[in-house]
Amino acid sequence: MRRVIALGVLAVLGGCSSLSTSQHNDPWNRWVCDSNAEVNWRYIDSAKKEVDVRLNQSDQVFRLKAEPGAASGTLYSNNVLAFVNKG
Repeated sequence: MRRVIALGVLAVLGGCSSLSTSQHNDPWNRWVCDSNAEVNWRYIDSAKKEVDVRLNQSDQVFRLKAEPGAASGTLYSNNVLAFVNKG
């Protein structure tokens, strides 16, 4: 079931092609998807092994860890939510 949810989230976030760079005082990167979903994310450590992700300006923050398996970029997951950064 978790894989189905993760695949669903990846499908929704797959259209996130609009990128806004973060302000100097705001450590969050902001992506707006074709579906108008908003994804805010930031690296937690300098090794880029973990990211925090917020969806649609929610106060809930998901901590995701780097996982093997991305065809390109880095796949981050907490076994419920998955995020791929291709940059």
